[in-house]
Amino acid sequence: MPLHDELREIRDPVLRKVQDHPFWSGIRDGSLPPAALAHFLAQDTGYLLPTYARALARCAAAADDDAHTLLLGQSVAGTLDARDRLRANSSALAATTGLPETLGEPPIDPVTRAHTAFLTAATADSFAGGVGALLPMVWFNAEVSDRLLRDTVPGSRYRPWVEAYHPGESYRYAVQAFLDMADDVGKNGTARQRAELIERFSISIRYEWAFAESCTASLSDDGDRRLPFEESTREGTR
Repeated sequence: MPLHDELREIRDPVLRKVQDHPFWSGIRDGSLPPAALAHFLAQDTGYLLPTYARALARCAAAADDDAHTLLLGQSVAGTLDARDRLRANSSALAATTGLPETLGEPPIDPVTRAHTAFLTAATADSFAGGVGALLPMVWFNAEVSDRLLRDTVPGSRYRPWVEAYHPGESYRYAVQAFLDMADDVGKNGTARQRAELIERFSISIRYEWAFAESCTASLSDDGDRRLPFEESTREGTR
């Protein structure tokens, strides 16, 4: 059995939780407060995507196969380009979505800090572990964005944002290339390398859920969002 089939079995229960999370379901039905989406965008474009790009580069440098280096290297540029497009599109749609025109530079959320630290450590440790850590973001993004495009309510204020957020049909080739790379490690790597990939993958998929959770966890009744540590900081400066 190809390794990606084993990874799919590990992924599916977590993917269902992610797809059903109030953050993503709230985008689909239009009920998500704009503050939650603004938090997602600020953390994703300000911290997570840049770290992911550097993690890709680190993993590319550790690869023994030129095809893997090429895939990962191209993905560095693709990730940073996607970050810039996401920011620009979200700003352009601010009037209709309720998002701020500029995201500013908010402090890093503790969940984002943990996620970025994990990506950095995993890709510094080994190539196989790096592949396992990097694969979920590509795979989950494809699944989540496809469902957003398919199920977001017509006329929803977030529908134009969803259409801009979707990476396009060509993204399927990138996902398949990452799955093929994982299969290559599973087929040609050692038993230890295979185990490292699976272990890092199993951890990384849980950060996909935790990131969605962090975007809605501290919403107030009026839809505003304050992180617990931001509240204590403000109180401490009075």
